[in-house]
Amino acid sequence: MLYSEKELKKRLQSGCALYYFYAADEALVRTAANKTLQFLNQDDPETTVLDGPTPTVEEIVLAAGTISFFGGKRLVLMPLVRPSTYSDKDLQELCETLSDTENAIFVMTSVIEEKFGKLRPGKREQKLIAACEKIGYCVQINKPGRAELQTLARGWAEESGATFASGAETALLDRCGEDQFLLQNEIAKLAALANYGTITQAMVQQLGTVTLDADTFEMVELVVSGRTDQAQKRLKTLLQLQNDPIMITGAMIGNYLDLYRVWIGKRGRRSLADVAKDFGYGGKWSYRLGKTEKTAARFKRHQLEQCLCILQKLDLDLKGSKLDADLLMQKALCELSLAGRTSC
Repeated sequence: MLYSEKELKKRLQSGCALYYFYAADEALVRTAANKTLQFLNQDDPETTVLDGPTPTVEEIVLAAGTISFFGGKRLVLMPLVRPSTYSDKDLQELCETLSDTENAIFVMTSVIEEKFGKLRPGKREQKLIAACEKIGYCVQINKPGRAELQTLARGWAEESGATFASGAETALLDRCGEDQFLLQNEIAKLAALANYGTITQAMVQQLGTVTLDADTFEMVELVVSGRTDQAQKRLKTLLQLQNDPIMITGAMIGNYLDLYRVWIGKRGRRSLADVAKDFGYGGKWSYRLGKTEKTAARFKRHQLEQCLCILQKLDLDLKGSKLDADLLMQKALCELSLAGRTSC
């Protein structure tokens, strides 16, 4: 099932006992979960937060089975659950616990791997999704288009106590692209700059927001041209500027998806305008895809697919590994360079 605010409101009003949101982008599930919590918190329920990708069944049973001191149901939050980290036995027990609990309302989120622009839930993820669909409101949230991003931007500004002047959110979207984490962070900074009043286009320019898409694409071009040492220096600069490693990786995945889509389009004798239409590009797609076209021509299809796999593994490692993010990213850049040189 796909996400619908109308359906969410209906489920909330009916007293649904479980809400499970999954998407490829953490910002999407976090926004949906926050909207759910705003409604549920009106009753001021006792709340337990089970952090971490793999809450144990014992922790869930203890949190959900405890009767609320004030009466009513206890609220149990399970952010960013990773079904793939459970054993088959534990996952089965988790599904049974969610189904059998009567004293709690669950709000759960997961980030699911995206491959070549489509969500690809694994075997365990599919099992949890199927179980949650039988229990409550379980939905996939797709990435929003340009118009939806503008609506989200205005909503995040209002949450920060600010509003956008005419054209200001468009200017910000042009700079931030589809990166919702970057968009939210920049709106918070702009709200403070505007003294929680009106955010203007001049303020967007003043803040000097730079889209990671542009920075990482320059890094990708350095890798493709064999200048991996310079790409490593560019990466170091991005990290020194306090850019989140997961955000940098997400932007690079976007860069390689652009390359892959343009490559596929050209093989099918499709124009860049056709590619933009086929894959739902909005805004200044001509510049974005135009700069990609020349670079895409240097690849074979299997090379681009291998590069995307490398970046998807990096994304998972950054979210679940205790290894140093800088080392993981440097290793990935070397792997991308080798993948780009591999012949058929």
